[in-house]
Amino acid sequence: MIKQNDISFSKFDAWILAIRPKTLPAAIMPVLVGTAIAIHDNKFKPVAALIALLCSLLIQIGTNLVNDLYDYLKGTDKKERIGPQRAAASGLLTVNELKFGIYLVFSLSFLLGIYLIAIAGWLVLLIGVLSIIAGIIYTAGPFPLAYNALGDIASFLFFGFIGTVGTYYVQANEITAFVFWASIPVGSLITNILVVNNYRDKEEDKLNGKKTLAVLFGETFSRFQYLIFMIASYSILFIVYFTFRKSIWVFLPILSLPISIKLIKMIYTFKGKELNKTLELTAKLSAIYGLLFAIGILV
Repeated sequence: MIKQNDISFSKFDAWILAIRPKTLPAAIMPVLVGTAIAIHDNKFKPVAALIALLCSLLIQIGTNLVNDLYDYLKGTDKKERIGPQRAAASGLLTVNELKFGIYLVFSLSFLLGIYLIAIAGWLVLLIGVLSIIAGIIYTAGPFPLAYNALGDIASFLFFGFIGTVGTYYVQANEITAFVFWASIPVGSLITNILVVNNYRDKEEDKLNGKKTLAVLFGETFSRFQYLIFMIASYSILFIVYFTFRKSIWVFLPILSLPISIKLIKMIYTFKGKELNKTLELTAKLSAIYGLLFAIGILV
């Protein structure tokens, strides 16, 4: 049992902290939407969908563990950080423990992915390997994406296009324009989680030499980026309706619009630790929108 600020942590608690359960809906949303389109197109393969979900969750967990470890090793995460507590920086998990967790989680993801490769071919192998590599070099390596203003692009690409389209592909063995357009709001809303995170940590990141878009272009750019991703997420619904799925139910995600408006107000007014609330609600919005979008596609 480890004590931090008069709070006791077991090893189990420490691992839960490092895994970051609140981020896991970001791994679920692309699989949910991709599978909903597969069901709509009569291409649904339940085992493939389940394994795609497990692989997505494991890669997200592995990425979180790498982020926890290497932000600590680079000196970016400290005990006094503005954001949520981190396992390595707080001394709750050792470097070796986190390295073991990283190897274990990514290895499990690859082993599970072998089934998807068997049913959908070499392209899935490429997607899986690239996803694991991206999860590692997001924070680690000689050119970490998150430290070189490429985190937003990686997030949009892997959570949006690769996550959604990849899920559909392992079930349908093809890629359609419908699933491509549907991947855009998925990637946009999940990337907005990162936008808030980098907006909140701008000053800390600048001091630590971490070059995010917020550091390079400032707060006005970050707020505008957040707004554009919100607008894009709801605008895509009209493309889906008029081009692919002429059913009023695809507009179901508009029910989440009041949350989006609230979040836009928050990012234009909140500062520092207040933005932790914005971060949490942004993650919840991505999950709510994804669930409503999936239901709308199916109905």
